[in-house]
Amino acid sequence: MSLPTVNTEALQKFLVDLLNTPSPTGLAGPAVDLTARTLAAFPELQLARTRKGALLATWPGRSDERPRALTAHLDTLGAMVKEIKPNGRLKLTKLGGYAFNTVEGEGCTVFARSGAAQRGALLLRKASAHVYSSEVGKMKRDEETMEVRLDARTENAAETRALGVEVGDYVAFDPRVEVVNGFIRSRHLDDKAGVACLVAAVEALARQGLQPAQTTYLLFSNYEEVGHGAAAGIPPQATELLAVDMAAVGEGQASDEFHATLCVKDSGGPYHHGLSQRLRALADENDIPYRVDIYPYYGSDGEAYWRAGADVAVALIGPGVDASHNYERTHLDALVATTEWVIAYLVAG
Repeated sequence: MSLPTVNTEALQKFLVDLLNTPSPTGLAGPAVDLTARTLAAFPELQLARTRKGALLATWPGRSDERPRALTAHLDTLGAMVKEIKPNGRLKLTKLGGYAFNTVEGEGCTVFARSGAAQRGALLLRKASAHVYSSEVGKMKRDEETMEVRLDARTENAAETRALGVEVGDYVAFDPRVEVVNGFIRSRHLDDKAGVACLVAAVEALARQGLQPAQTTYLLFSNYEEVGHGAAAGIPPQATELLAVDMAAVGEGQASDEFHATLCVKDSGGPYHHGLSQRLRALADENDIPYRVDIYPYYGSDGEAYWRAGADVAVALIGPGVDASHNYERTHLDALVATTEWVIAYLVAG
């Protein structure tokens, strides 16, 4: 059968809304809530929260013989306040694996325990070229040299604390979402792009009154960026897992921003060969444009589930994303291809 058409307008709108919803690892609740509200429009799904705070959607299939699962993660890179410095500025500790130079100069929001949100920017401690001309370009960018300058009248630690800011508060970097000529440019496409593809696949099938071939569990995890997102939360009766996460674009890689990609090996080793081959066959049968790639500096929620002891087949697909863990970009073509691949997998017997 031909695959149902992907509603690209709805896909893009949901993705933009999700990108504009801060969700650093550990504080992904607002993004989980947005996804739950969106999926609540489909009565076919049974929604639940895990104790860990992830969202689990159960979709009864035409058969319950070989239940399967898909996962994508809602948490993103971010930071927490490590120290309030004597000058009132903030020293950070990172959430997730990124280099500080990739967020230097970025606007950010500090979510205080008091409930207040304080705006600021992440800067080099010696940021002024007119004062530190010989040092600005040479200083190492790390937790010792970077600081958050709050947009508030504070010159010491006491004044910063009076704003409600304290050690342990979360920091979210501005996504700066822009849609141009089919490109979506933003931070945190990893992995909100994958989440949007799963939601769009549900919408496409539900609109046509179609069920997945097998009972299906959709886990939207909230701790992937620190390595244990899908280690728990997937029902044990699942026989296989398809992780949907970004495909890294760069020199030496087969991935690009216009295709979906099948990752057959990453830093944790090869994925399940049999499931990967089935996915390739599905893409070929349905004329879905895809690439096959290997990522030596990459890990996924599929690996987290394997390392937790799961006895399932695991494969990984996702849209091509340029400049991963930086100011990222993908194209609608890659999102549509990934969504179609998910649909093909869901309806296949």
